[in-house]
Amino acid sequence: MAEAKKIKAYEIGELDHYLFGQGNHYEIYKKLGSHKVKDGDTEGVYFAVWAPNAKAVSVIGEFNNWDETANEMERGEPLGIYTCFIPDVPENAMYKYSIETYSGARISKADPFANYAEMRPGTASRVTDLSRITWSDSAWMAQRKNWDHKEQPMSVYEAHIGSWKKHDDGTPDGFYNYREFAREAVKYIKDMGYTHIELMGIAEHPFDGSWGYQVTGYFAPTSRYGTPEDFAWMINYFHKNKIGVILDWVPAHFPKDAHGLADFDGTPVFEYADPRKGEHPDWGTKVFDFGKNEVRNFLISNALFWIEEFHVDGLRVDAVASILYLDYGRKDGEWVANEYGGNKNLEAIGFFKHLNSVVLGRNPGALMIAEESTAWPKVTGAVEDDGLGFSLKWNMGWMHDFTEYMKLDPYFRKGAHYNMTFAMSYAYSEHYILVLSHDEVVHLKCSMLNKMPGLGFDKYANLKVGYAFMMGHSGKKLLFMGQEFAQLREWSEARELDWFLLAEDEHVQIQNWVRDLLHLYKRNKAMYEQDNSWDGFEWVNADDKDRSIYSFIRHSKNGKKNLLFVCNFTPMARDDYRVGVPRRKQYKLVLNSDDVKYGGKGEERPLVYKAEKKECDGRPYSFAYKLPPYGVAIFEF
Repeated sequence: MAEAKKIKAYEIGELDHYLFGQGNHYEIYKKLGSHKVKDGDTEGVYFAVWAPNAKAVSVIGEFNNWDETANEMERGEPLGIYTCFIPDVPENAMYKYSIETYSGARISKADPFANYAEMRPGTASRVTDLSRITWSDSAWMAQRKNWDHKEQPMSVYEAHIGSWKKHDDGTPDGFYNYREFAREAVKYIKDMGYTHIELMGIAEHPFDGSWGYQVTGYFAPTSRYGTPEDFAWMINYFHKNKIGVILDWVPAHFPKDAHGLADFDGTPVFEYADPRKGEHPDWGTKVFDFGKNEVRNFLISNALFWIEEFHVDGLRVDAVASILYLDYGRKDGEWVANEYGGNKNLEAIGFFKHLNSVVLGRNPGALMIAEESTAWPKVTGAVEDDGLGFSLKWNMGWMHDFTEYMKLDPYFRKGAHYNMTFAMSYAYSEHYILVLSHDEVVHLKCSMLNKMPGLGFDKYANLKVGYAFMMGHSGKKLLFMGQEFAQLREWSEARELDWFLLAEDEHVQIQNWVRDLLHLYKRNKAMYEQDNSWDGFEWVNADDKDRSIYSFIRHSKNGKKNLLFVCNFTPMARDDYRVGVPRRKQYKLVLNSDDVKYGGKGEERPLVYKAEKKECDGRPYSFAYKLPPYGVAIFEF
């Protein structure tokens, strides 16, 4: 029997081929890509790339004058992984793989596993050494292991780094770098009271207008805002300030850019070969082949890479429905049914179960969040119970019903009253997060403020009562940047938020309101610790459609600090408003939208209300409260 060739620790060996071929090499990113290593006394870089159908591959870069013949790679079987060691390659050196296809063509590709990329419009990969990154967030990482999203507050500030704020210094983009953004955003987020930040578009992408949703470098934080070390510094800084970090993650599709994953070795390597499965007709992008072990491994290891190597606290998985349904965005004749004749992608279902089991199994306290827009069952159900295993699901149904209701003239709201209560009929079928995301304030959908009916005071007052209802409703919360101070214009990635609006009282007042709601949410267990049970939510009156008033209670586990919400969605004052309550107790007013700092009239009113034995809302006790137009009152008892 032939003796197996002894390999160096950094080299691709038989076990690597086997595990990658089985789809279980969860740290394959430590082997594929470019890695600084030492071969004896010689320092250099080990390059490894999976190109199964290539005729030949070589490394081209600044260090060899982009010469296709200078550094040819050796093919490893059985998977077709090409490798080579090149001495004395400097840090940040640019490189690509020059691939000779079986048709005789030569194509140049960026490294799918590169950790750093050339600033766009350049498309080369860069050599970098992640082992130099240092962390000082051990306290955060230790407590994360015991963090349970089901019983903890979670209010998310969704942000796009490139357009949050910009430097007015004459530079072409004016981007804040990762470190500058972290320092400024931490101050703002702590002041406002959010618990997490969710960052759009971090993985490297060629086109700004894709917002980061068409990725070419899955293992590289975009160089628009700095180096991988800068990116890690940002995560570390958020953690030291007790702010969790969620990244948007895009396994649904990838672009056709010549340097990217599409037709990587001249053939469909990462995508389905059949265009009826492998292309999104609406988006003009490629679809990952979830039937290939190596492709599933690429994605699962990528999810682990962000969470384990960069300490990210969770991934929000984009466009899950487009992955699950074979006919998503496709007409008859444009899609292929599964083996049972159905429209479900069985391979993708298996992928999600594997992904979530591994990521959450290895990283207790981390989050996997599905942006899933249909009624697919058990998205957050346990894999053992045939669920997909996500931690949370974006509640797109609530978002649609809520925005459609809020757009209505208050006169017509009574006809759509149950838009606002319907979500509670399925609220505990999944673990939900309520979202008003970037998708709702682009493409002529208007900003949140300009969705509101009326003019002047009415618009701002409508938005305030809407936000209060959202904060009181069961489920975690997410709000897109700029909407917390009532941005007037739709969001654009090309300009910073309209911070100048905070020179105007109305915008400061909305910001004050959102800030106080967020802090109220974070400090009151009734708002979150029973988010997944009817024990935590109780309608007082869900049927007052003629007056368009909703009242409900959020219960804490120990019953010591419960909260009663009253929300008036019309401009009609209700001086005689009476609300039914469960006990003959005192009810303390803790948030009142009529306060001057929120744009109200500031009318003096008692802070404590004593329930009397007077039937109302089907309850034996009640108290009266002077409810102003679009009034919100939150009472603690």
